[in-house]
Amino acid sequence: MNIKPLSDHVLLEPLKEEQKTKTGILLPETIEQEKSEQGTVIAVGPGKKGKDGKITPLEMKVGDVVLFTKYGPNEVKVDGKDYLIAEEKDILAILEK
Repeated sequence: MNIKPLSDHVLLEPLKEEQKTKTGILLPETIEQEKSEQGTVIAVGPGKKGKDGKITPLEMKVGDVVLFTKYGPNEVKVDGKDYLIAEEKDILAILEK
């Protein structure tokens, strides 16, 4: 199933972070973890429509790794996989390598 975000929404795949203790012990995924704040852009909407009717395109593109607000995006499950849908205002930065 394809997901096409509307307006200024962005579909994100959250990045899984390895949980380690200070001594280097890896914690299993079954331990309750905090929400990720980083994700990979899977799809972007066309942009936000301004008062003049013109659409302003989003600044990020598919494949970008972004930093977003912890509780801003909405969680969705599609074909058994977890995704996040965020508005452009919830995305704080594009992470560059």
